[in-house]
Amino acid sequence: MSSVRCTNWLVVLMGVNLLGGIGGGEQGQAAEGPKHRKLSAVPFTQVKVQDIFWAPRIETNRKVSLPHNFAWCEQTGRISNFAKAAKLMPGQFEGIYFNDSDVYKVLEGASYSLADLPDPELEKKVDEVIAKIAAAQQSDGYLNTYYTLKEPGKRWTNLKDMHELYCAGHLFEAAAAHYRATGKKTLLDVAVRFADHIESIFGPDKRRGVCGHEEVELALVKLYEVTGQEKYLKLAHFFLDIRGDEAKRQGRDNLFGPMFQDHKPVRQLDEVVGHAVRMMYLVCGMADVAAYTGDEGFIQALDRLWKDLTLYKMYITGGIGARHAGEAFGDRYELPNASAYCETCAAIGLALWAHRMALLHADAQYADVLERVLYNGFLSGVSLKGDRFFYVNPLESAGNHHRQPFYPCACCPTNVVRVLPSLPGYVYAVGPKDLYVNLYVASRAEISLAGSKLVVRQQTRYPWEGRVAITLEPQKEMDITIHCRLPGWTEGRPVRVQLDGQPVEKPQVQKGYLVFRRSWQPGDRIELDFPMEVDRIESHPLVEANRGRVAIQRGPIVYCFEAVDNGGRVRNIQLARQPEFQPHWKPDLLGGIVMISAKTRDGRTVRAIPYYAWDHREAGEMIVWVRQDGKTKKPRTDDPSWQGRLYRPLDPDSLGPSEPLTLMEMAEPSASFVGVGVLSALNDGLEPKNSCDHDIPRFTWWNHLGTKEWVQYDWSEPQIVRAVEVYWFDDEPLKRHCRTPQSWRLLYKEGQEWKPVLTKDSYGTEPNKYHRVQFEPVRTRALRIEVQLKPNWSGGILEWKVE
Repeated sequence: MSSVRCTNWLVVLMGVNLLGGIGGGEQGQAAEGPKHRKLSAVPFTQVKVQDIFWAPRIETNRKVSLPHNFAWCEQTGRISNFAKAAKLMPGQFEGIYFNDSDVYKVLEGASYSLADLPDPELEKKVDEVIAKIAAAQQSDGYLNTYYTLKEPGKRWTNLKDMHELYCAGHLFEAAAAHYRATGKKTLLDVAVRFADHIESIFGPDKRRGVCGHEEVELALVKLYEVTGQEKYLKLAHFFLDIRGDEAKRQGRDNLFGPMFQDHKPVRQLDEVVGHAVRMMYLVCGMADVAAYTGDEGFIQALDRLWKDLTLYKMYITGGIGARHAGEAFGDRYELPNASAYCETCAAIGLALWAHRMALLHADAQYADVLERVLYNGFLSGVSLKGDRFFYVNPLESAGNHHRQPFYPCACCPTNVVRVLPSLPGYVYAVGPKDLYVNLYVASRAEISLAGSKLVVRQQTRYPWEGRVAITLEPQKEMDITIHCRLPGWTEGRPVRVQLDGQPVEKPQVQKGYLVFRRSWQPGDRIELDFPMEVDRIESHPLVEANRGRVAIQRGPIVYCFEAVDNGGRVRNIQLARQPEFQPHWKPDLLGGIVMISAKTRDGRTVRAIPYYAWDHREAGEMIVWVRQDGKTKKPRTDDPSWQGRLYRPLDPDSLGPSEPLTLMEMAEPSASFVGVGVLSALNDGLEPKNSCDHDIPRFTWWNHLGTKEWVQYDWSEPQIVRAVEVYWFDDEPLKRHCRTPQSWRLLYKEGQEWKPVLTKDSYGTEPNKYHRVQFEPVRTRALRIEVQLKPNWSGGILEWKVE
């Protein structure tokens, strides 16, 4: 990057704009920093990541993911939509109505990359795309290619569904990033014109509507930050203030309901609800506005919502959003694994919110969640090569869930490319005379603090090793306080601390940070050694899917078991009481990982890899939560020791007597055909609410219609069985493709021959109930349900019990 460009970037961040006015005929000057945040982030341009973990990923994002996303935006018509809207070429609108937003997100990521490292070819590409966007803007400032090309007379007629303000918000974010990175106003001028158009339509004395998908609120704050035009901050506050407030809407625009977080005023919110990504963008906007205005109602609501999410609705990976229906949060403790939605965009939204909360409150609990998301729920969303992406991030798979090069709804791939290059900006934060180390990343940072300059160097192999050395090089002797986060995963274990080579026996801890107050001189050094032990993590007993199970975590990394490392099966793993965990550094596996081996109840050795690295080799089962010998499947749900906790390390002394494995747990399921759903749903032990229950995993034969099909349980040793219960899947209420079967029967295997069981019970097919069939006991290695599907219909099973 040229010195001029870098200077412009830093000057804008410091609140002084040397580039003159910005659009709208008004004087443009960057806004002052938010007064109601306790901390300010150290900009990513002042932090150079030099570690073995994140630096290669940031480089892969620049070299692979960005060009990949640009190419897909071209192939799918996302970029040419702007050329068509500008009448630079003929053609119809292509794709989904909110596709403009994907182009803006890729531009934002490209801008961050340009700020970090000059790239003439990338800069030329960015300029070309921006030229098309500018040409597509209408004379009054309006910009949305869907409405320009397809429904030019229907602007702002469907705020609930059509994402006009959402797309505008991503334009504003991209424009702010591009201006800060390059000093060019080509995209910022477009954004300002569009923002001015929006401000002419919406406001207290104008239209009182909100967008069905939050985003514009936080983006308007970013636009305010680079332009200094307070009307954008006021407009963001207005959109938040009237959300869910029927009185303030004055009946002009109906409320959209909880799925859209538009059911009650935001100051009254106490539960994260609805579409998970929208919820995260809402709270980010609230945090941004509160940082400038000090709106206490917003801050109190944010604190309540944080507790609701982290105590009841967050996966161990930092993933959020339990339900596929509506891409939404579920009820408290509703955290299924195989059917977890955990959209990559939702994890990104949580990381953005956690960072904002860390700056707002200067409390390590928020940085703990930020770290959890970054290393797990977010990072799983992109492949190691950078060219394939997860939209959904389940915590269990039968082997049929894989990353894709792109998606028709491409919000996740394009979101990933803007987050990775901005990651260095999450490492440090500053107060008036305080430096906060929030993430442990080998890096060099140049920081302005207490009227002087400070260079900070981190040396570490984190997250694989727990040793961290922080060397300080102040321009002159500096009297400041340094706060180093004490990671929540250390869970009270002793941390070795040294200051200038001398042990610190009882380091001071405040709000989750190790605190060092003194006058610092060049070469002063803080050394930390965090205990990198392997933990078995248990979840609250009200999380039904995890009863009797544990997950594996080492440092900030959550682990999973893949079939390729474990003889083709992982769902049958049950850890021994003393698993004898052994970490192994594997430099040539999956980009370099620590693999963990463990012993099972039956004496086998099993191996686990970081969750973020799964689905890079042979397709097969994957599981995060595995059975633990001595951990009951029927725990007390009123255990007071869980107060204020959703996850905690397992105390080995808490394990009870071994429970015999049930026939279902020992069974290996198979089927004539596996359609939508997973085989593991047959015996996952999750109870259906009804036959159309989409909130738990299901097995189906879709898209086989009217055929004869089967499902089967196999056992390694002969078992005596005498009864089954079957709960059929039927999505007739949703007018979809599965119905209960026309007929079925039960067979057992004798030698190589299948024989029908002897029973007087009927083979029921009614929905919304278990159908029990008791029969003359048989000794067998395999049991099969044979079904005849109804003509022109498919079918499926939610649960199959065996006695």
